[in-house]
Amino acid sequence: MTSSPPESDLRSRQARGMSVEDDLGWALGVVFRRYAKRSAEALDDLPGGPRGYQVLATAAGEAKRQLDLAAQLGVDRTVMTYLLDDLEKAGLVERRPDPSDRRARLIAPTEKGFEALCDLERRLQLAEDEVLGGLAEGERTVFRTLLARLAVKADAVEHVPNACSIAEGLDA
Repeated sequence: MTSSPPESDLRSRQARGMSVEDDLGWALGVVFRRYAKRSAEALDDLPGGPRGYQVLATAAGEAKRQLDLAAQLGVDRTVMTYLLDDLEKAGLVERRPDPSDRRARLIAPTEKGFEALCDLERRLQLAEDEVLGGLAEGERTVFRTLLARLAVKADAVEHVPNACSIAEGLDA
């Protein structure tokens, strides 16, 4: 739990004309909520929404084992099974036998999956353009570079292997 700043610090902020818009948490929250809303709208018709997109995009790079894909994306393996079932029913991915391990399955996009991925990436780019619309092109590049650097550092300090572990911690 954090303590409140001393009253003199608050007066100092007010004297310098600082407001909620100067607060990092407020700014991150506003931008995140807007991006989350716009990206969810862009991915609304995809099974699994944003998670389905991550699976499709990650598998498009190189066919991966189902468990490896789950670990890489931080998705519980049971959740991954249901997600892949839905993507497979939609004709977007297929499970292929892994030649190096008969028990494992490789996940790969179908032709329809690759076509869908192209459309989804276009829609996500439009969403991102809307969210970052207040920045010039060069500023967007700098923003994305700095944000990625911070994200990698934050993940290294406090890596969460999957969302289920967060939920389990909240129940305790």
